[in-house]
Amino acid sequence: MCTVALCLLGISTVKAQQAYRQLTPNDFTGTIPAGSGMYVAYTSCSVSMNYQASPGRNGYYQLAFDVQLVMNRNKSWMNRKIINTPEMMAEVLRHEQGHYQLAYLMRQEMLSSLSQARYTANYQAQVNAIFSRVNEKYKQLNADYDDDTNHMLDRKQQDAWINWLNKEISQINSLAMNYRY
Repeated sequence: MCTVALCLLGISTVKAQQAYRQLTPNDFTGTIPAGSGMYVAYTSCSVSMNYQASPGRNGYYQLAFDVQLVMNRNKSWMNRKIINTPEMMAEVLRHEQGHYQLAYLMRQEMLSSLSQARYTANYQAQVNAIFSRVNEKYKQLNADYDDDTNHMLDRKQQDAWINWLNKEISQINSLAMNYRY
């Protein structure tokens, strides 16, 4: 699960890439909600954006972006009563890492899409449209991930998704190493 926020503060530039990281059991400190039923864990990540705009040339605007990814530990939870072996903990963390990876990919795509656009005086609507498009894409990817893996129970699909996600993360990190923000 991934949540997003858009903050308007008004050259498309971006701040340096946020480091990718592995989740640990300590990232899941939230309270298990009533009615969580069969679910073992929930990952809450937020992608938020701020930007500043300034007039550029020929009627275009330059926007400077700050797009952040936050792992919301107090909203993420694990039902440790169900997780009864180290192997099961590893499987749960592997699945939840996939949700974090999707949020990370969303942040990176948001940065790329926003920095490549040309902005007119209607830049707020343009930014909102990009933000909404990328947000919807990753909402769907998160839903597909859970559906395809049956919330980690389909090990073959889980492996396929993790392989794809790892490949995507690797490609993005390779590109970022060769790009100066």
